[in-house]
Amino acid sequence: MRVRPLLTVLILTLGTLGTLGFAGLGLAGCSSNSGEQEKKAGVLEVVATTGMIADTAKVVGGEHVNVKGLMGPGVDPHLYKASAGDVATLSRADVILYNGLHLEGKMSEVFEQMQKRGIRTVAVTDGIDRGILLAPPQFGGNYDPHVWFDVSLWMKVVEDVRDGLAEADPGNADAYRANATAYLAELKELDSYVRTKAAQVPEDKRVLITAHDAFNYFGRAYGFEVKGLQGISTEAEAGTADVQALAAFIVERKIPAIFVETSVPPKYIEAVKAAAEARGFKVKVGGSLYSDALGNPGSDAGTYTGMVRSNIDTITNALLDGGQS
Repeated sequence: MRVRPLLTVLILTLGTLGTLGFAGLGLAGCSSNSGEQEKKAGVLEVVATTGMIADTAKVVGGEHVNVKGLMGPGVDPHLYKASAGDVATLSRADVILYNGLHLEGKMSEVFEQMQKRGIRTVAVTDGIDRGILLAPPQFGGNYDPHVWFDVSLWMKVVEDVRDGLAEADPGNADAYRANATAYLAELKELDSYVRTKAAQVPEDKRVLITAHDAFNYFGRAYGFEVKGLQGISTEAEAGTADVQALAAFIVERKIPAIFVETSVPPKYIEAVKAAAEARGFKVKVGGSLYSDALGNPGSDAGTYTGMVRSNIDTITNALLDGGQS
């Protein structure tokens, strides 16, 4: 494993931050994490952006990796900006795993700098055939990055994580392959579980309304019509016209439940609920879905598989019983 001198880390941190327009950062702020980030002998240091990727890296890497996730529960990757501490953490990594497809758009320059420094930097969606990715016109020519909502697509990500770790650490490649094989079998069962649960909802009731356009892969894979108030990125503010249009759709289709997201402020969906009720139709909030982040560590939704199960259970229960109060 590489052990980077602290001075190199400090120079990299300050240089990268300067490129990104961060100012007024002293050496003390960068060096405060030095003890916490020490490398473990014989262990691959992996930094992942989202919780979904970090969880996958832990499963595939097992005892041979030490994984640090940058974005915790409730964090929106569309808006996330790397801090000085993040840059220092990334600079010490053997492997950096990120989603790609512009999900972490505000971190693109950081990834470029890390690649120039010789750190293996992997966009885990690169192995997905672009022909099966969604790119609706409203996405401005970009692909939809929310591939984790289709478990079969996430299985391809697992393969990319496996290959990235194996290339960085050939001595443990067999272990990474074995772990990935076992995990892929688990994900195949998870995909079947989601399909079975979705089939319990009558086809005319399979309408999923959330705060932003994160669930299109879910809708395509499992037979749901999906409507998001905001666009692909939460950077785009929803206007009054958007709220009224979605409320009109809910009233016309008599949608019983709509959903908030853990990484998006609930005010957007609450505004839609109020607008629908102003039209004389009572729609309920069916629960909270995990969209761009996992749940708290140790909770049912604290892993990728747990998040997927939590979401499909929440969706089907709400649409079948009309939602919560």
